[in-house]
Amino acid sequence: MSQPSAATVPGGSRLKWAFADAMVITRRNLLRFVRIPALLVFSVVQPLMFVLLFVYVFGGNLIQIPGVSYVNFLLPGIFVQTAIFGSTNTGIGLAEDLGSGIIDRFRSLPMARSAVLAGRTFADLGRNLVVVGMMIAVGYLVGFSFKAGPIDALGAVGLAVAVGYAFSWISASIGLAIKDTESVQAASFTWIFPLTFVSSALVPVRGMPKFLQAVARNNPVTIWANTVRYLTVGRVYDPTHHIWISPAPGDSPGSLIVKSTVWIVVLLLVFVPVSVRTYRKVA
Repeated sequence: MSQPSAATVPGGSRLKWAFADAMVITRRNLLRFVRIPALLVFSVVQPLMFVLLFVYVFGGNLIQIPGVSYVNFLLPGIFVQTAIFGSTNTGIGLAEDLGSGIIDRFRSLPMARSAVLAGRTFADLGRNLVVVGMMIAVGYLVGFSFKAGPIDALGAVGLAVAVGYAFSWISASIGLAIKDTESVQAASFTWIFPLTFVSSALVPVRGMPKFLQAVARNNPVTIWANTVRYLTVGRVYDPTHHIWISPAPGDSPGSLIVKSTVWIVVLLLVFVPVSVRTYRKVA
């Protein structure tokens, strides 16, 4: 007797079965990190290199941030950058599954079709959470600390992984459209590198050439990085006077959080349907 699936059960039970199917695929993807620990290790190596290079080579006395130490300026940007870079695993993983034929096998099973995409993005959300946690541990070793309290610290971590989750759906669209693993990896980093580097993730915008400053200030990565900084150091950067300030309640922190949330919601509203539509075409 065949097991019912999300497509064959009525009402709210359909959501229950779809969620259960997604959790099975999530577990399947997370088990890869257990069975192949090198995947998780090398996921940490790149952001670790950025931390050490910018703190000890480019940072220190070379990059001065009025009102805050450079390491406390840098780490929030690294959290956001790490989550965005980690999202590329979604597209690469889907391309690998397409090439191996496992998605065709999934289609033959009595399971929700949404489970493949949801399970993949949930697994990479969990992976990003672990990697950001490791970056926090490394940050404390080089002088970083949360100064705005535990609730804001949780908010900072939550925002960083939420950004990564939104970008996972962008990566899913790329992976399903291109299909070839190496091409997906090259295509992903082609646009992610300028997006993250032309922002305040690693350095203050004021040090960039004039023609880049307007782009960097309106870059959503800058908005996310500055919001995470507010949640970690309890201050907001004032680009007009190039200083960090402790604003009054209801001032710019609120607008930063709203803008950060709106950008994440917009990306999800655009790329979740695009990914689902592309998946239906290729699968």
